[in-house]
Amino acid sequence: MITRARAAALLFGAAALGALSAAGRAQTTATIRVAIVPIEGAAEVYFATDMGFFAKAGLDVQIQTMPSSPAIAAAVASNAVDIGFISVDALATIHQKNIPLVIIAPSTEYVSGPSARAVAIVTAASSPVRAAKDLNGKVVGVNALHSLSTLGTSLWIDQNGGDSTTVKYVEMPFPAMLAAVDAARVDAALVTEPFTTAARQNDRILASGFDDIAKHFLITSWCTTVNWAKDHPDLVMRYANVIHDTAVWANKNPQQSGAILVKYTKIDPAALATMARSHYTEQLTPALIQPLINVSAKYNGFTAFPAQELVYSPPR
Repeated sequence: MITRARAAALLFGAAALGALSAAGRAQTTATIRVAIVPIEGAAEVYFATDMGFFAKAGLDVQIQTMPSSPAIAAAVASNAVDIGFISVDALATIHQKNIPLVIIAPSTEYVSGPSARAVAIVTAASSPVRAAKDLNGKVVGVNALHSLSTLGTSLWIDQNGGDSTTVKYVEMPFPAMLAAVDAARVDAALVTEPFTTAARQNDRILASGFDDIAKHFLITSWCTTVNWAKDHPDLVMRYANVIHDTAVWANKNPQQSGAILVKYTKIDPAALATMARSHYTEQLTPALIQPLINVSAKYNGFTAFPAQELVYSPPR
């Protein structure tokens, strides 16, 4: 049985992966600084490191962990890191502020059914909240304001009889959410794995998944600035190729990828076995990017634009 302590181990333990050694690499190996949120969705960099995919491509990837996509976007934009793991909705919002970040490779995708179990809006078992309308005027915990957590929750509320404009969203880290729900510091929260599995055992699930956004869409991506991409075309190509190969490998080898997570995060293998695992996108397709752009535009107050604008195109 997964406990909250075990669930927290997956998120907190990932931070230990940021100090991966580059010993034994050839001196000609190129160094790339990559920032991630420490969740399984960003674990492609861990898989690629452990399986030797980066080394084979001549890349020394230095991993830094950060709390949210907006924090990573700021780090990429300021050149504090070279590449960042950023959600599509966050990227769409900053695109409207003329911050030139572009996608060089896809990461995780939402697929109705398999992915739905990985995310849930939860409330305490004793809570009177049982429907979307019951959240009117209530407080909901999310990982980041104006994020996919907020968008997904607002859309579910509005499409199921509630009014999201009356909801107060508060930002908190995933490991703190279930305790906050149980202590009634928030009325509900949107959690992702491994906390979704823990919530199913102790709390009430109001809704699962993001089907209100679309049945299939890209959630997260690997991004950089237009200038960095132009200045480092070979590194962009090598990184994107490794991410593609890693996505294919991870999707076909959940047991091996799970073993790598256990190795680095120290999560209980029994806990990992009960989780809904991330699915990695193997092709960068603008049509899968568009749904989150549209929803982000609706709730964050800007005009939707073609997804192709977020995809990096090398100069001809």
